Amino acid sequence: MNHMDYLLRPATLDDLDAIERFSKASTFGIHTLKPGRVRLAERLERSLKAFAGTEPVSGDEIYHFVLEDLRAGRVVGTSGIVASAGANGRFYCYRNEFSVHTSEELGISNREHTLRLCEDLSGHSLLSSFYIEPEYGATLAPQLLSRGRLLFVRNFPHLFAERIAAENPGLCDETGNSPLWNALGHRFLKMPFPEAEQRTGGRSKSFIAELMPRSPIYVSLLAEDAQWAMGQLHPDGELPFSILVAEGFDVDSYVDIFDGGPIAEARVAMLNTVVSALEVDLRGAADLEGEPCLLSNMERSGFCATLALGEFVEDALQLTPSAIKRLALTAGSRACAVRVNGS
Repeated sequence: MNHMDYLLRPATLDDLDAIERFSKASTFGIHTLKPGRVRLAERLERSLKAFAGTEPVSGDEIYHFVLEDLRAGRVVGTSGIVASAGANGRFYCYRNEFSVHTSEELGISNREHTLRLCEDLSGHSLLSSFYIEPEYGATLAPQLLSRGRLLFVRNFPHLFAERIAAENPGLCDETGNSPLWNALGHRFLKMPFPEAEQRTGGRSKSFIAELMPRSPIYVSLLAEDAQWAMGQLHPDGELPFSILVAEGFDVDSYVDIFDGGPIAEARVAMLNTVVSALEVDLRGAADLEGEPCLLSNMERSGFCATLALGEFVEDALQLTPSAIKRLALTAGSRACAVRVNGS
């Protein structure tokens, strides 16, 4: 499986079986793809309209991608972008804050960790729906699946916000038992974690604001297992999370209101992939000993991205003819490229 014959492209209705399979395979609390064939089909139709660009930009767009292993001839992963978090309402999360309480008379000073319900990330673009089959975890395929989306954002900045976020799964067992939810959310919403997740997809339901406390929550007053779970990452989320960290996302400021998982946040223009990406002319070369590159065409509806060995020569990139063909381009075409291992 140590090859680079992968293709990231917009998902179509022909990919519905694969995406439905991914939605069922994801560990509870990780997937943002809710199982249900009708719902998934509607999501894909929304995505196809967004890629087509035939309607005015509203911020309600979803862009859904799939990753193909061309050698195996099958779809092995999926990822997405939500143009604006909470486009039809507000996106709620907790902001980590710290306050110092001091008594000079007693000679005591305490630094307290508090959580404040906020809407700071409303309007941010949102990376979502990352899933890749486990056997591809040690390949370069996850880099393409995650970072290829950022090349699309880089190529079409008018479709997205200047800042971007990504939810990451917190600690939760296979039955939906979340320490943070048990200690906090359940006290105010009076429902199990799975039901709350189902009813509040997108974090925009008004009853969150109506029922959750607006005053700071002192973490030290929560149950010990909930304190320990705060900001902790579910083991199954480590791969996509590590890619976000390498991109330069801040992962310490916000946590999920349900399971306490870290929410990554960044300015798009400062992300490593966006900063390092170059627009280049493609040149064909039969034999190359180049470096691994992540590259995309400059199309919107026909967007695709791939991995290939490339050699940068001034403002051009030398690739094998087969790599150029994967992008549905020809020698001399303009493309966007970034080195896999840095700038």
